[in-house]
Amino acid sequence: MLVKAEFVNPFLVSASQVLQTETGTQVTKGEVYIEDSPLESDEVTVLIGVVGRVQGLVLYGMTEQTGRNLVAAMTGEEVPVFDAMCESAVAELGNVITGLASGELEAAGYPCKIAPPSVVVGKGTSISTLSIKRLVIPLETSLGSITVHVALREVY
Repeated sequence: MLVKAEFVNPFLVSASQVLQTETGTQVTKGEVYIEDSPLESDEVTVLIGVVGRVQGLVLYGMTEQTGRNLVAAMTGEEVPVFDAMCESAVAELGNVITGLASGELEAAGYPCKIAPPSVVVGKGTSISTLSIKRLVIPLETSLGSITVHVALREVY
């Protein structure tokens, strides 16, 4: 099942806005592309379920270094290791981005709700989005790269 391209912009705008507000970094979007399931997890992958008029998963992948850099920028403190506090902060960042994007989706006629985030730590875990293709949005920041995977389908 093909995911709609119109689902990209709410996540791009929300990610740019939240990352700039929370970390002070500018965001540059790479080339958006489509991938089939499954996804291979990055060193840190935040997963957030979406239900409603659209359903599926939104995933945010990054290296542990990028996660530590993001948390350091948000807290103003050095983050020497990717620990439980860092994991929680990165999960909340994904939660805020997805929450803001879900508001944009609702305004576009796709009311939806999001589930609490889950975090996979460790590269190489296979994460299936079943029959939903993923729109992959590479984001570059001065703190590192973040890859947003939008695997949403419209429910009638």
